[in-house]
Amino acid sequence: MQLTAPATRRTAARDADGMAVASFILGLLGLLVLNLFLGPVAIALAGVALWRGTTRPGRAYLGLGLGIADLLVLLAFMQADNTVSWNF
Repeated sequence: MQLTAPATRRTAARDADGMAVASFILGLLGLLVLNLFLGPVAIALAGVALWRGTTRPGRAYLGLGLGIADLLVLLAFMQADNTVSWNF
């Protein structure tokens, strides 16, 4: 007895597109807050979206770049004041 429909190719592409958009949004948000957490999550989501063959590779690459930028911003602020947290 099967309660749910099997996943189709269309559903998988839509999931990959959602991951690409989520990666972009989390990477963008990570530039402002929680970059230690949101940067790696954005990188992972972008990688999975690209691996699954998203129809929005531009958003996935932007999410990947922003995730890396999150970690670089954190590294720069850590070098500036020798702490893991930063404030204005």
